[in-house]
Amino acid sequence: MNGLSYPIILQLAGIVVIIAEIILPSGGLLTVLAIGVFGYSLFVVFTQFSAMIGAVFLALDVVMIPTLVIVGLKMLAKSPVTLRTVLSSANGVISQNPTMEQYLGKSGRTISNLRPSGTAYIEGKRVDVVTQGEYIEKETAIIVHDVTGNQIIVKATKIDA
Repeated sequence: MNGLSYPIILQLAGIVVIIAEIILPSGGLLTVLAIGVFGYSLFVVFTQFSAMIGAVFLALDVVMIPTLVIVGLKMLAKSPVTLRTVLSSANGVISQNPTMEQYLGKSGRTISNLRPSGTAYIEGKRVDVVTQGEYIEKETAIIVHDVTGNQIIVKATKIDA
């Protein structure tokens, strides 16, 4: 075993620690450990060998570490560890309850003050509603203006419901 084996093993250990950081996020603890291992390896090479060999190690680290991180992140994106499912309506995912569309254009009466959200009776059903920012007092006649996402957006009407 020649004299450069120890710094080379330290460099390989640093690579393993970086790969572990990519797979198991540790809040930066493994990154600090990897920097320490690489730094100690460079310290050993510069002090026990020559500045030329140290410069070669440093140049390899400057090229190897960013390349390893980029390749590791790209591989992680394709690994089974990550969520690759796309949530879309083509896959049957809906963000809006389809039954809420029935309230569009219907009238009702507020049960609570709408500041801008609250509760109302619409067609005999108690539902959570919101306004577009305006305040509507309790027991005010309302009409459903829009249904967006899981929100029923109402406006006050002049005519009692």
